[in-house]
Amino acid sequence: MAIIPITIYGDKILRQKAQQVKALSDDIIEKIGDMFETMRNANGLGLAANQVGFRESIFVLDLKGVDGYEKFKPLVMINPQIILESEKKIILEEGCLSLPTLHAEVERSESIKVRFLNTDEKEVEIEADRLLARVILHENDHLLGMMIPDRVSEELRKMLKKDLKHIMDREIQIDYPITEM
Repeated sequence: MAIIPITIYGDKILRQKAQQVKALSDDIIEKIGDMFETMRNANGLGLAANQVGFRESIFVLDLKGVDGYEKFKPLVMINPQIILESEKKIILEEGCLSLPTLHAEVERSESIKVRFLNTDEKEVEIEADRLLARVILHENDHLLGMMIPDRVSEELRKMLKKDLKHIMDREIQIDYPITEM
């Protein structure tokens, strides 16, 4: 497994919609392993394929480092589809490995139902709430070419403009590898 530089705000691939996976290959399985390695190296909870330069509709999750999720089994979601979102919304602060140093309050559904393929190419449906729902929705946004600034008010986006420029220009200090300009 390898640690891959993370794409950051301004990298074009983050704004492109992911491509559906037609069939799992050894190459894709290797990419998934690299994604877990990269996510853990950066102390992330989730990582979408386009955050490491891959175009496939895949993200990985591992919440076991969070209080209350110690028994969480890492998840791989291939071709995920959010099929139900609760009407109840919650606003919480989010960060993102592709937006290093930036945090913002984001409103998301409290609970969801998601359908995806696992690494055995079996269709799985799960219900998720609280943190798991939030991380799934966040990573799914990446696969749709969306990021935190797309989920906040126009007023907050204006306030974040300077921070976003610093990120785009790589004028940030972080302890994991990112793509070069």
